[in-house]
Parts: sequence; C-alpha cells; structure tokens
Amino acid sequence: MIEQIVEAIIQVTGAVLLSPLYSGIIDKLKGMVSMKRSQSVLQPYHDLTKLMRKKTVIPYDATWLFVYGPYFTFAIYLAISFVIPVVYPSPVFLTPTVDFLGGALLFSLVAFVKILCAADSGSNYVALGVSRIASFGFLAEATLVTVFFGVALATGTNNPYVESHYALEAPNYLSLDHLFATVSFFLLWLFETGRLPVESQGLSELGMVDDALTYEHSGKPLALLKWGSYLKSYLLGSVWINVFLIPWGGQLGVAGALADVGIMFIKWCVLIALTLAVETSFAKLRLFKVQDHLALAFVLSVFSLLFSVI
Repeated sequence: MIEQIVEAIIQVTGAVLLSPLYSGIIDKLKGMVSMKRSQSVLQPYHDLTKLMRKKTVIPYDATWLFVYGPYFTFAIYLAISFVIPVVYPSPVFLTPTVDFLGGALLFSLVAFVKILCAADSGSNYVALGVSRIASFGFLAEATLVTVFFGVALATGTNNPYVESHYALEAPNYLSLDHLFATVSFFLLWLFETGRLPVESQGLSELGMVDDALTYEHSGKPLALLKWGSYLKSYLLGSVWINVFLIPWGGQLGVAGALADVGIMFIKWCVLIALTLAVETSFAKLRLFKVQDHLALAFVLSVFSLLFSVI
C-alpha cells in the first residue's frame, strides 16, 4: 500500500511539474524551425508564476461558476493523473476507481465546465469561441469514446494498463484495430491540445478557438486554466505514448517510478518530433477544415472498433 502511494505521488508530481516543460520545448523548437527568435523552454513556468502574482478581475455579471470553475477543472485533471498510465506502467493507488471510459467522461466533464465558465463571463468574443468549440467538440468526444470502446473490445477489459500490456506483443501491436486506434488518437490529440495548424493562437477573433475559454479570466484562475491545458496535453499525450505508440520500457518499483519520469521524457521526444512536423510542414488550415480533421479521426476510430470485433 505505501509503495503504491509513493508511486502514485511520483507519477502525479511528474505530470504536474513537467507538463509545462513539454509545451515550452515544442514552442522553442517550432520557433527554431521557423527561423524565428523563440522563447525559452521555461517560458510557461515564467508565465504561470507571473499570473499567480496578478490580481483577479471578475466581470460584473459573472457568477460563482466563473470564479471557482478553474479550480474545479484543475482538480479534475489532478484526479485523472492518479488513475491512468501517464508515467508508471502498472496500476497505482486509486487506479481501480476509474477505467478508460471513466477517464474519457472526466475529460468531457472538464471541457463542459470550461465552456460554462467562459460563457458565464458574458463576453461576445468568448461566445464566438465557445460556439466554435461546441461545434467541434461533439466529434472529438465521440472519437475519444469510440477509441476506448474499440480498445475494450480488443482486450476484453476497459483497463488502460491491460491495453498497454496487450500491445507489448507484436501481433497485437501490428493488428489493424490497434493501428487505426493509434492514428485516430494522435489526430484527436492534435485537436485537443491546440496543435492543429489553424490560426487559433492569440486574441484574434477570426481564428480564436481555444484562447476564447480564457479570454476574460485573469490572475490565479487564468494560471490554473493554462496549467490545466498543459496538464491535459501531457495526460492525453502520455496515454497515447504508453498505451498505443511505445508501450515498452516502463520500470517497476519506487526506483523504477523515478526512472520512468526520465524514460517518459525520451518517449515524449518522439511525440514532440511528430507534432513539430505537423505544425511546420502544413499550411494553415481554414477554420471549417477542423471538422474534416475530426471527421477523419472519428472514421478511423470506427474502423478500429469494427476490426476489433472482426
């Protein structure tokens, strides 16, 4: 019991503290590839520290949901990091409480609460971005659930740790259902983390999607929302790496859990390289093309579901 608690603490601490670093590395490399003066890899930490020190400004018509919603969403991300294989390859403390489908529903709950918090501000710009996110989200949530259903049918269980061990065998790893699920989840990760080559960064209303959710927030709530987005990127990316792409290399025990933090960094280099290739090799997509991207991810997830029962 004590060993499992220590392993869980190592996993959660690694996820919380290192998640901004991976985002900083991607942005740094993206600037270097684009031949631009790029920011430091530690810039996300500087931004979070600065926001934590700033005063919180609340819109006049906002309710308690706008104020406390960011704290709730960050707490949910912390809970998810206890139950899915984001660092350690075997079940840790609290893992039996949530399976793959439960994790997907928690991610959906966070997305729903973030939309409510943003809309509660009453800003027209926020309403524009929220409507876009809602129009894209139905395909994203369907893809996530369908992929996990396909995994459950292939392995006979909805436990993510069982799937990671299932993929260790070459015939299972190279099966069509696993390959379709791997590609579909990667396409979903690009959308969920704002890594699609779409003009969604910054405060331009013509391309504002993800940033609309944080448009009216400031101070500590804004810091928690940004930190939560880093953590979400890390959680989904680590699940894709550990369960689908590179299920090998995990170490057991407390010392193994510490080593797994470094091993995850090496694995993440593969995901960073793939993300960098996507972001710098493709021209910017028009906003309505996001639905085409998500439709492709959903179709692949359905193929994975079909091949898992054939």
